[in-house]
Amino acid sequence: MAWSASKIFMATIEDVFENTTALDADSDTFKVALFDNTITPSQTVASASTAYGAGVWASGGQSDASGWPAAGRSLASVTSGFSSNVYTFDAADTVSANSTTTLSGAYGCLVYDDTLTTPVADQGLCYNYFGGVASVTSGTFTVAWSASGILSITA
Repeated sequence: MAWSASKIFMATIEDVFENTTALDADSDTFKVALFDNTITPSQTVASASTAYGAGVWASGGQSDASGWPAAGRSLASVTSGFSSNVYTFDAADTVSANSTTTLSGAYGCLVYDDTLTTPVADQGLCYNYFGGVASVTSGTFTVAWSASGILSITA
């Protein structure tokens, strides 16, 4: 089935509400790892299968050694909070480290908390589908986040 949508992991939300995951949007380091179309992400997997390097994410992300590491690029300028009963998690657009990046076949990304170690190390927060294939040859690869944020939850 491959990629078809962007979703928040239900297990991560449950872990936060049950206080088994001490996710801190203000100080944790979040990363963005790119993936091709050989995986089928699922919103309803167990906590352990949301993590970078586990479940469908076990193969590691796509990479360009100097521009976009397999483990991902860190989110910059992370913001989060409520406005009009909507919680939004957002960050600046994520850009490769240099202008000579070569990546092909990126269909989506995993956004995960690189700071967390329990209950799951590198626990996934959400995955985002690009709507099709994205590539760059000897250029800058940019994940341009939605104006509505990386994810939002309506209360």
